[in-house]
Amino acid sequence: MLKVFYDGACPRCIADRRWYESLPRAGEGVEWVDITGRDEELLALGIDPYLALTELHVQDESGHIHRELDAYILLLARVPRLAFVARLIALPLIKPLLSRAYRHWVIRRLQRDGRL
Repeated sequence: MLKVFYDGACPRCIADRRWYESLPRAGEGVEWVDITGRDEELLALGIDPYLALTELHVQDESGHIHRELDAYILLLARVPRLAFVARLIALPLIKPLLSRAYRHWVIRRLQRDGRL
C-alpha cells in the first residue's frame, strides 16, 4: 500500500486527491494522510514537515519515501490511464523543468495563503 502525505489545507490538493480517487483502480492500495498538525509523525518517518508542505511525499510498500516528482511518478504509474504521464514526466529534459515549475507554484500558493 502507498501512503500519500498531502496538504489537507490546500483546496487544489484536495481536488487533485478527489480526481485521482475517481479514476478506475486508483484508490486501490493508496492511503491518504493529511499532514496538517502531524509534524511529530512526519519527523518519525524522516520527513521534514516544511518539505512535506512544499512537495508531495509518498511512502512505498517497502517504507521508502519518494519526494516531489518521484512521488507523483510512483502514484501516477499505478493507474493504467496515467502510466504514460508518469513516463513522460520522468524524462530527463522534462523532469527538471516540471520540478522547477511545481516548486514555484507551491511557494506562491503558500505565500498567498500566508502559510510559508
